Amino acid sequence: NIERSNIVDFLQSIKQKAKACKKTIVLPESLERRTLEAAQIILQEELANIILVGNEAAILEKAEGLNISGANIVDPEHYDRMNDFVDTLVELRKSKGLTREQAEKLLKDPLYFGVMMVKKGIADGMVAGAVNSTANVLRPSLQILKTDPNTKLVSSFFVMVVPDCDFGSNGIFVFSDAGLVPNPNAEELAAIAISSAKSFKALVGEEPVVGMLSFSTKGSANHPDVDKVIEATKIAKKLAPDLKVDGELQLDAAIVPSVGASKAPGSEVAGKANVLIFPDLDAGNIGYKLTQRLAKAEAYGPITQGIAKPVNDLSRGCSAEDIVGVVAITCVQAQLSE
Repeated sequence: NIERSNIVDFLQSIKQKAKACKKTIVLPESLERRTLEAAQIILQEELANIILVGNEAAILEKAEGLNISGANIVDPEHYDRMNDFVDTLVELRKSKGLTREQAEKLLKDPLYFGVMMVKKGIADGMVAGAVNSTANVLRPSLQILKTDPNTKLVSSFFVMVVPDCDFGSNGIFVFSDAGLVPNPNAEELAAIAISSAKSFKALVGEEPVVGMLSFSTKGSANHPDVDKVIEATKIAKKLAPDLKVDGELQLDAAIVPSVGASKAPGSEVAGKANVLIFPDLDAGNIGYKLTQRLAKAEAYGPITQGIAKPVNDLSRGCSAEDIVGVVAITCVQAQLSE
């Protein structure tokens, strides 16, 4: 199907980037069959080195019929660096009064253990969420890895690859935030815009053109919600003077050249945006699902940005192939955070 070739192209380019500088990714949900199927594909395609967390006999039993012999299986119950992990967690959480016993118990949880492997540089990133909630995946990440010092907050984005589409970058967009921050204020919205532009550049390899979306274009409506987007745009321009960012723009003014030219003449963004920043999570989540269902777009995400090292959360309905895609994206993010 020719018009879906951009989807294949995007995934292939991400996989090539992952292969070019191989990273180690920890998969803590190692008793989940889709995770093991994904591990087999990742090892076969040489996209990443894989660490599986858990009891080796139980994992191998679950992986019956699959070849995961290239994976490194690490059991928290018999791990020679566990004392060091416990010391680090106690130190990180001392302001919260975490005891040694509590730290030992937390680190028996594969999610905490996996994140600590990333903290210690044993792994470069972690992917989980096939059987765990977003909150459970992100909690240890924020407690142990914390926010990237170069950004204000952790947010998320989707890479949307729209078949048969001339808008964006050959039909490829970043939508943000569509999965994490419910109602960002102007400063947070600006931080989301700057992080998303960096993510677009890293994953798509093109220059980001950031549209700050609203129900108004350049003063066509007056409302506090519009004011927030205008203020966020000003902050983003001040913090990232080289970034092409403009707002407030309605969706059509942001991506359709003829509408952009008529509604926002002189804007270097209007009609050309490939990074779409939604004013809140309602709009972002509805927008990505509409695009996915009505335009038959491929949606990769939610991909997390703003954590000191990459940890990504899967949708619980994900397929093995989805996990492979997110692992490849996580590898590319890890290459950037070096």
